[in-house]
Amino acid sequence: MTTNPENEAGKGHDEAFEEYADLGATTADAMEIAETSMDRVRELVPDETLADRIRQKSVHATGDPEFQYLVRFTGADEDEPVRVGARAVLDEQPIVTDITMVQAGITGRGHDCPVRKAIGNGAELAAETGMTRTAASVLELDSEGVYDGAIAVVGNAPTAALALADCIEQGTRPAVVVATPVGFVKAAESRERLREVAADHGVPAITNVGRRGGSGLAAGLTNELVHVASDVREGEVGL
Repeated sequence: MTTNPENEAGKGHDEAFEEYADLGATTADAMEIAETSMDRVRELVPDETLADRIRQKSVHATGDPEFQYLVRFTGADEDEPVRVGARAVLDEQPIVTDITMVQAGITGRGHDCPVRKAIGNGAELAAETGMTRTAASVLELDSEGVYDGAIAVVGNAPTAALALADCIEQGTRPAVVVATPVGFVKAAESRERLREVAADHGVPAITNVGRRGGSGLAAGLTNELVHVASDVREGEVGL
């Protein structure tokens, strides 16, 4: 679909651009590029289930059609983490990221969830124990009960994913986990442990296998939960 700038002039800013908020599109040309990009992704990825929407977003975020095969869903079925995540958005539960970059990538439109980052907390614990700042920050927020019922997002730090897995094992229950930490050291292993713990304790999760991942991917997948929630609100999707 080609967007006519003259037609856009009559729309309110939020109405015109809300659909593409996660892509940062704020002009008619940018919206057209965003829409065309997603149309091409849908030619490469199935478009039948809620889980497919996450796979599509993973391909769009990475620019790699093969990435759709690396996404993993932990739950009663593949759609469960998406359903639960969208419900959490509708219930205005907190979105808690591991680092600032992921927090910055979360759209500010289509939801009223508080968005906060873990990093910056737990400095004392990190100094006392020698653990990484991200692991300490997750443990610090968990001690305050922040992760219970929240959308827990890890996009960068494997040690944050490992700490979150420990918290879940000890009784913490996020609504859903989105974890795509990236790297060559502990990244794949941290996601594998998180999947195992989430499955054992009934916590829905969206993760990926392999070394790839990162903050942009985590933010994009979380934003898709927001978009699903928006579609539910508009009556276009049922949960």
